[in-house]
Amino acid sequence: MEKILRKSVAPYYGVAVTWVVYALLFDLYQVSHFVIVALLSAGVFLLLRSVCPDVAVEVPRQPEPEEKPTGNAELDKMIRDGKLAIAEMKRLDEAIEDETISAQIRRLEEVSAKIFEQVKTEPKKLPEIRRFMDYYLPTTLKLLNAYDRMGAAGVSGENINTTMERVEKIMSTIVTAFEKQLDSLFGSDAMDIKAEMSVLEAMLAREGLAGDQMQAETTQNADGSDIDLKL
Repeated sequence: MEKILRKSVAPYYGVAVTWVVYALLFDLYQVSHFVIVALLSAGVFLLLRSVCPDVAVEVPRQPEPEEKPTGNAELDKMIRDGKLAIAEMKRLDEAIEDETISAQIRRLEEVSAKIFEQVKTEPKKLPEIRRFMDYYLPTTLKLLNAYDRMGAAGVSGENINTTMERVEKIMSTIVTAFEKQLDSLFGSDAMDIKAEMSVLEAMLAREGLAGDQMQAETTQNADGSDIDLKL
């Protein structure tokens, strides 16, 4: 369920009725008449706005459209489990009143979504998040669910207080771990880019196109091809 703010239509109906009644009782042929009815309409609008406030109503959350299977069973499972995890994080964010914990949950939701999207784009990275999917993610949701239930119990006690405090303390570590998991998915990309940059720098230096920021020192190896670059 999600909450939406439904505006009352009474003020707008009130303005319309004011214009109709005024037009029936008086002739609208002078500018002063329009000014008077406009002021009356504003007064009616503000009056009805104060006595008929907007109402927050809960409506069922619209389900996300189903994605077509990719043909990779493990990838399809990750996509399904990822959607369920994101939905549960949204629920926990709404249910838990502590703003610090809620902010951390929103950060976990953001990072997790990026992890799932990255692996969806490059399925070959699935093995890199197996432990994340099989242990870290479900265990984090288990801890947050326990925190939610204990907070909703409405009582204080040694077990409840101690457990909730421990969850609060570990949350920043969990957020950092999720961020490192996302960062690790870019490890091979970073290595490829670093290698490409090295080749590009060497070619630029060889052709004398490196500019003043790079100095190329050529040393002759057995094959006569080694280039030593200094930045």
